[in-house]
Amino acid sequence: MIDRTGLAGFLRSRREALQPEDVGLPRGQRRRTSGLRREEVAALCNMSADYYSRLERERGPQPSPQMLASIAQGLHLSLDERDHLFRLAGHTPPPRGSSSEHVNPGLLRILDRLADTPAEIVTELGETLRQTPMGVALTGDTTRFTGPARSTGYRWFTDPGARDLYAPQEHAFMTRMYVAGLRAIATLRGPGSRAAHLATLLLDSSDEFRRVWDDHEIGIHPHDTKHFVHPEVGALELNCQRLVDPDQAHSLMVYTAVPGTESYEKLQVLSVIGAHALR
Repeated sequence: MIDRTGLAGFLRSRREALQPEDVGLPRGQRRRTSGLRREEVAALCNMSADYYSRLERERGPQPSPQMLASIAQGLHLSLDERDHLFRLAGHTPPPRGSSSEHVNPGLLRILDRLADTPAEIVTELGETLRQTPMGVALTGDTTRFTGPARSTGYRWFTDPGARDLYAPQEHAFMTRMYVAGLRAIATLRGPGSRAAHLATLLLDSSDEFRRVWDDHEIGIHPHDTKHFVHPEVGALELNCQRLVDPDQAHSLMVYTAVPGTESYEKLQVLSVIGAHALR
C-alpha cells in the first residue's frame, strides 16, 4: 500500500537537498528555492511538472515502477534511497547488481559536469544508460535502442550500420573483442543471464559471431585509443578513460583528444554541430 504522506515528505526532502550544480543546472541570480524547483526535478525525471507536484502534495495515482525508477535517477538517489522510495510507493524494489540500471549518483554527478566532453554511462553489455550532449554528437543517441539491440556488441553483428562509426582497420579486432567480452560475462553471470541470452541469439543469427565464438578467445580488452569516423567531421583519434562502478557493473566512458591535434580541433567543431542540433 502506498504511504502518500511518507512519499511526499521523502520526495520533498530529497528535492530540497539537491542543488542546481549537483545536476548540471545553472544556479541563476534570482533563485529563492531551497534546493531544486519542482519543475526542474520533473524535467530531470522526464515527467510533467503537474504529475510530480501532485506526488509531493499527496495526490494523484500510485506511481508505476517505471516512474519511480525515473524519479530515483532524477533525484540522484542512492540504492538504499531508491529502495526506500519504492517501498513508500507500495512496490517491491528492483534487484541490485549487474542487472540493475540504476546509475550510482556519484557517476551521475561526474557525468553532469562533462557537458562539453563526449561521455556515456554503459552497462557491462554495452547498453547506454546516459550520454552527455557531446556524447550524442559523437555517436548518436544510443539510448534510443530497445530489446537486444540496446547492446553495442549485439548491434555490431546484426546492424551493418553499427560499424560505420569506426575505422575499418579496427573492425577485425573489435569483432574479436566483442565476442571474447560476451563470453567472459556469460560465464561470469551464468546460463540464465542476459549475457547468455544475447550469446544464444547471436549464435543463431550471425555466421561471423558463430565462427569467432568457436575460437574460444578470452581476455581481449578495448584499446585505450579509439579511431572513429564521424559522418560530419571525419576521422577522430580519441583517448578513452573508464571509471567503473563495480557494485552495479556500470562504466563511465570519457573520450578526449590530445590538445593541439587535428582530432582536438574537430571535437571543437563537433561541439558547435551538437549545440545547433539540440536547438
